[in-house]
Amino acid sequence: MINKRETKVQNKELDPNIRNSNFEEVAGVYTPEQAIEEATRCLNCKHKPCVGACPVNVRIPEFIELVAQGKFTEAYDVIKTTNALPAICGRVCPQETQCEGQCVRGRKGEPVAIGRLERFCADYAMANGYKKEDKIEKNGIKVAVIGSGPAGLSCAGDLAKLGYDVTVFESLHTPGGVLTYGIPEFRLPKSLVSKEIAALEKLGVKIEVNSVIGRLLTIDELKDEYGFKAVFIATGAGLPSFMGIPGENLNTVFSANEFLTRVNLMKAYEYPKVDTPYYVGNACAIIGGGNVAMDAARTAKRLGAKKVYIVYRRTRAEMPARAEEIHHAIEEGIELIELTSPIQILGDEKGNVTGMECIRMELGEPDASGRRRPVKIDGSNYTINVNSVIIAIGQTPNPLVRESLDGLKTQSWGGIIADENGKTSVEGVYAGGDAVSGAATVILAMGAGKTAAKAIDEYLTRG
Repeated sequence: MINKRETKVQNKELDPNIRNSNFEEVAGVYTPEQAIEEATRCLNCKHKPCVGACPVNVRIPEFIELVAQGKFTEAYDVIKTTNALPAICGRVCPQETQCEGQCVRGRKGEPVAIGRLERFCADYAMANGYKKEDKIEKNGIKVAVIGSGPAGLSCAGDLAKLGYDVTVFESLHTPGGVLTYGIPEFRLPKSLVSKEIAALEKLGVKIEVNSVIGRLLTIDELKDEYGFKAVFIATGAGLPSFMGIPGENLNTVFSANEFLTRVNLMKAYEYPKVDTPYYVGNACAIIGGGNVAMDAARTAKRLGAKKVYIVYRRTRAEMPARAEEIHHAIEEGIELIELTSPIQILGDEKGNVTGMECIRMELGEPDASGRRRPVKIDGSNYTINVNSVIIAIGQTPNPLVRESLDGLKTQSWGGIIADENGKTSVEGVYAGGDAVSGAATVILAMGAGKTAAKAIDEYLTRG
């Protein structure tokens, strides 16, 4: 019988005044009883609009129906048929604009909590020693994947299941890409990322860390000297963008990418047991309004900043960050300064930040993004007193790989040009995720990885 409850079953969350000083995961997982209750809200729609809105086409009604029956491990098996990283997606996917955004229950009340149920199944399977062995018949064909972020891992996992000998080349000393270095511990525990990667390694995926393709080896060398018959480029968008305003070279000005990478890989999330890698001071300003800005702001708060400001040139309504992340940030005492844009960062004679001069904005006509364009208000300058500034206004692909491969066509802004299947202008070379689209979501990158894996299989079997 369908549960007619109009609101989601709520999961527990850590108290904002406690969690804003530690790196423990904020959102709690459903209990089995809660999961079953929430699953019974699903209508099991005939046309399954939620599946079509999922970039990896998780069989959502099927797994939820199994959850409603208390068959949690079986539900996990269904998810894993299309999603290589369910514990991660259940935590960081923007379900509100994808699967849940199309849920019929959302027309009168709240949609089914698809993300929470996905996370529940993954956590349940891991906690209960899930050890299903995939029977794979190896074909002996070697494929290289450059980058171990969500696109690379998704592609590698699908190819490994098809029997390919897959090697993932990761430039850093720890695999996971943005999952490891970019998303804070309180949103995505690193131990969980390690478990998801270990599951892929059990499929036969090899991961080579400290391997900077374009320096250590070129793509041509991978193909010609090491025998890789196809290559998938999944290097992400890790090159930070800056505003080009005075003062950006001061000591305590950081890109969000650098800040979060050092915090994650230097284990500052274990603060106060370990020293922090950065001085954020008593007051920190974050420039930007996306998920990365929220992550940086909430991290700065946990590293000891008494005052944390998110400075955004539009209003909260236009922010691209997930509504949940904005809500959590404000709950944790972070102040949102809307309709404001920095024009210079101020510093002392030692090069340390002392403040940030800003100008107030108003919204004009819509721009190419469909959002109203911010326009400066002359004479409205004022100063915010801060000790550090974190710039989170976007990232672009690193040029290293593309510059080392002759004939690879790219966009003017640096993204690799690839067709809908990930095929590039170079024979046997495919690309996907942020390296093609620019900075986007984890699940969109995973979708690109899955699509490329299918295309690579067709290319290699056809050839």
